[in-house]
Amino acid sequence: MAESAQPVSSHPGYIAARQIAETLRGAGHQAYLAGGCVRDLLLGLAPKDYDVATSATPDAVLALFPDKKAFTVGAHFGVVLICESDDVSTEVATFRHDGAYSDGRRPDAVRFSSDPREDVLRRDFTINGMLLDTALYDRTADAAQATLDYVGGRNDLATRTIRAIGNPIERFAEDKLRMLRAVRFAARLGFSIEPATAEAIRTLASEITVVSPERIRDELTLILTEGGARRGFELLDQLNLLPYILPEINKLHGVQQPPEYHPEGDVWIHTMLLLEKLPAGASPALAWGALLHDVGKPATFRPPDPAIPTDRIRFNGHVEVGVRIAEILLSRLRFSNEESAQIVALVKNHMRFGDVKHMRESTLKRFLRLPHFDEHLALHRIDCLSSHGDLSLYEFAKQKYESVPVAEIRPQLLLTGRELIAAGYNPGPGFKKMLEAAEDAQLEGTISNQIEALHFIRERFGAPHQS
Repeated sequence: MAESAQPVSSHPGYIAARQIAETLRGAGHQAYLAGGCVRDLLLGLAPKDYDVATSATPDAVLALFPDKKAFTVGAHFGVVLICESDDVSTEVATFRHDGAYSDGRRPDAVRFSSDPREDVLRRDFTINGMLLDTALYDRTADAAQATLDYVGGRNDLATRTIRAIGNPIERFAEDKLRMLRAVRFAARLGFSIEPATAEAIRTLASEITVVSPERIRDELTLILTEGGARRGFELLDQLNLLPYILPEINKLHGVQQPPEYHPEGDVWIHTMLLLEKLPAGASPALAWGALLHDVGKPATFRPPDPAIPTDRIRFNGHVEVGVRIAEILLSRLRFSNEESAQIVALVKNHMRFGDVKHMRESTLKRFLRLPHFDEHLALHRIDCLSSHGDLSLYEFAKQKYESVPVAEIRPQLLLTGRELIAAGYNPGPGFKKMLEAAEDAQLEGTISNQIEALHFIRERFGAPHQS
């Protein structure tokens, strides 16, 4: 998260939330900014969004904003969404006390409250459990002075600590996803996890599987893309969560690699080095591609043959095996077909850079026109920097990608099936080979017009059969 480039008081999200809080207070209700936005303001960061906590019931909230687009998004939990515009919306939640969490995901029942302290005590971590009085903040411009802190959140911010509110076992038993959220906040903010909180996660780690695959996927994606991805995955490992959510990644531990190509160490260390190089804001596809690019190595590990002095560790077929493992994993986590296609493509093609200087012109151009080739380049770069450090193939491919005109990489085809039929060829399975060969010749520059293309087809595949 970047620091605010302008005063927070001028941010549209803050302005909308402040006006909502003022309206609620003007009607006799309590109203404060709550949760992550307060944490970020205290850290000097610009919040991505703003939430308001209030003593007003959902019906009272809706009645106070008849001229705005407002609707309940969690009536059972007392949450109303108020939209200022398409880009600015504020969640307004009624103070509440949660009942039991029998499914480990959401409370069976909630009781609305007029006590802000009671509302705070049901939240996850102390750094997310503070409230901010916007009226006082606007007068003083001092977030700390304007903050209500019932749980020691300011002190934990100062000591860079993630601490569960109250009994950590109870907090994580209520909502198992909080275990992943603890890791995400620690990784993104560079905080440590308080020992009792960390031990509670280890104790309950196996229960993370009750959380839906979609929620796990989304939290892992945030760990990978918000900054601190390596730290996040090392924490998942240390807290014993990794075997339950990503057993395929857990298997990377201890899988040795040939030192002449990977002086950094085993596949786990290599993968962590890649994650370390992912910038905050990296695309989810690139981040997951970096995590999964060598996922096929454990299953294909072959030690050197002692009878052959020059033999070395090999991973024959690790790309093909990795593609299949990635497909299964991404399906399990309910990735969309579009998301999976790009992540799998990154795994499938990451070794092709080794041949990039020796590719035929047509093969190189087909390689360069892969969808989102910039992500393939980015993955290859951090792959090299996390092993041997040689960027010569990356620089060659990057120069080609940036210099070859799009019209040469993806030219208008000289031949289609229509032209082959007009020339007398009968449609059939052979058309695909004929058209691919013609396009290769076009990409190579050996043909440049339709007449030359048809002559090429006759030379390569013979004249049309006469009926």
